[in-house]
Parts: sequence; C-alpha cells; structure tokens
Amino acid sequence: MPASPTRRVKRSVAIAAALLIGAPGAVVALTGPAVAQPLESHCGNETGNKSVQGFISHEELRRSLRQIEHTSNGKVRVDVAGHSNHGREIWTARVGEGDRVVLIQSQIHGNEMHGTAAVLDALRTLGNNSKRSQEIRKAVTVVAIPKLNPDGSELDTRQNARTWADVVADFPQLSDARTAWNYNTRVGGFDVNRDFNPDLDYVPRPADFPGNSASVGWFITPEAQAARDVYRALEREFGTVDVFADLHNQAACYTGVGMDDYTTLSISGRFITDPAQHGTWPKFDYDASRRVNVAVYDALQSGNSPQSKVTLYPQNTNLPGTALGSFALRGSATILFETRGQTQSWGQKQHGMLTKQVEDGLFGIVDSITDGTLDDIDPARYDLIPARMNVPRS
Repeated sequence: MPASPTRRVKRSVAIAAALLIGAPGAVVALTGPAVAQPLESHCGNETGNKSVQGFISHEELRRSLRQIEHTSNGKVRVDVAGHSNHGREIWTARVGEGDRVVLIQSQIHGNEMHGTAAVLDALRTLGNNSKRSQEIRKAVTVVAIPKLNPDGSELDTRQNARTWADVVADFPQLSDARTAWNYNTRVGGFDVNRDFNPDLDYVPRPADFPGNSASVGWFITPEAQAARDVYRALEREFGTVDVFADLHNQAACYTGVGMDDYTTLSISGRFITDPAQHGTWPKFDYDASRRVNVAVYDALQSGNSPQSKVTLYPQNTNLPGTALGSFALRGSATILFETRGQTQSWGQKQHGMLTKQVEDGLFGIVDSITDGTLDDIDPARYDLIPARMNVPRS
C-alpha cells in the first residue's frame, strides 16, 4: 500500500452552520454522524427508491439562485450564460474579486446531481459576511455553472435532449456528415462531455465526424457552447482560468488500494496522455492540476470519516473532447470530482454527506489559494493518493 499524503485538515464552522440552517434548496444535515461503509457490507446497484425528488429541479435552482443573490446583498451575482436545447436557462453565479479565478461546473451529465446542491451551499457561504468568506472573496473570483445540462437533469439522463437533426439544422454543412459518435439514438441526446475542443473558435467540419473518445469535440450542443463562452470570457478577463473543477458521479461500489471501505469520491487531474497530439499548447500544466487534486484530498482527510475515503480515478484516460481535457490544454489546473453513485444505481442514499463532501472539497481549493499554500504543494504527492479499484471478490 503506498503511503497516503500528509493530512491537512481545515474544518469550517461557517460551512457546517450553513448546512444546519435549512435555507431553501440547502441540504440539511442528517441526524447522527455518517459512518464509512465497510467492504463486507452489501453494495448492490438497486436503490429501492429511485426518486430524484430530493435533488434540485430547474425551478428550485431558479429560486435558490435568486435567494442567494438577494441574501448576499449582491455579492453573489447571477446571470444566464445560455439556454438548453429545450430553452431552459443555463445560469452562472459569480462571487469574489480576486485576481485568481476558479470555474466550477456541475451536472454536465443530467443524472449526476450532488454537485448542484454542493455549489449552492458553497455560494451561500461565499456570499456571507464571515471573516473567512471576506478573505476568500479578496483573493479569489469564483464562477459557477450549477447545472450545465438542465434538460438531462429534468429527464434524469446522462445525455442532453437534442437530436442529430437539430444539429444539422444549426450546422447545415453537416448534412452529409456521419452522426457524431457520442449521440445516443435511444435517448435522443448527446453526451455533452465529449463535445469540447481546445480551439474555442472551432467551427464544425464534416470531415471531423463521427470522431471517437480520443478525438476532440465540436461544440454542437448548446450546453457545451455555453460553457465555452463562460470560459472564453474569463480567459479574456484573467488571461488564464486558474482552476477548472468539473463535478460528476460514478458507480457506487468501488474501493481503493489498501482501503477497507467503499470509496465515496474519486478525483483526477489527468485527461490528456500527450498534449502534443492536439497541437501546441504551451500553458498545459499537469503539475498545477496535481497540486489542486492534493489540496482537495487534504481537505477531506478527517479521521475515519466517510469523506476521507477518497481515491484516485483511473489514470489511463485520454479524453481531449471533455471539458476537463480541453481546458487543461489551455492552461487550467483541472480536477474531476466523481462522487459515489448516479441516480439510477444509488438514488438519494447518503445525499447529505456526499453533497457536503463535494462542498468541502471545493473549499479545499479556494482556501489553499487564499492562504497561499496551493503553490507550495508537492505535485508528486498526487501519485500517493490511493488508486480506485474494483472490490475484490472471494
């Protein structure tokens, strides 16, 4: 078993209090402490109750963002970055005036829902008048896209709600092109997280289709276009988007090397095998991504808490068509959050704890930027995070 990184614990009374105040859309803390789930306990794919009513709908998100903007006295500013294929708003929320910028994106996959609640809870904290929040706002500008794929969220599907015919209507030059590889004919939608390109000015060309998982995307979905436009505006404002965090969910029943429990979160900063395969990208900085991941890992290490059961997502990935891959090539330090359980396999189990875990991880990023410790992290510690693995079966 490899040695784990040194534990650096940052507890936040302000964050914990926010969870206990039952504000509209907030995740209320459960009674009694959450405990880690040992490997000998059952971990099936059945949920019993697959209702998603405990997660945040599009209308609930609208109300929550309005309330956060109001109660923060304008410190949190809400805007519309674009609209989904069905016309639903894709909102952004911005807080802080620091010269380093963190872009957080959630629910690019509609059935991966914990990140949206975590982002809202983080915004409530960042917009309050505590000394800590004031210090963060001076050091960091945080921009969040709480729900990039609202159509998929309402349908509880990974994909968005857009047909290939819709794409051709918007891009007539593709009338004779082969259908993009990431289109799901059964669902009638695209995996939006394969529609990104490091060239933010790219225009779709028929010769680039159908593509595959190792190729870049095309910005043929309105959701990817909205995320691109937010990123490009921040890049023009700040020069480089310092950190990009993308919030996802994975299957529920993984563990980690040397662990006796199921993992509740996997993280990663590796999405590009060889940046030179995709052109010249001089700002690509893998060490910066590794530092951010270690900062999140450290923030979640607290005794035997379930939040400490963090693993390293498989590193044999080469996904330039993802938001993480494309933005990494442009110089952002990137981190993937893969929280335990998608809706179809895990329902609302551990909802409060898993949401809080994501929120605490995000604060591990902004806290370490604010106090200056992020740049001092040894990136080699990233490789000591326990690797995610399947549960051994006798």
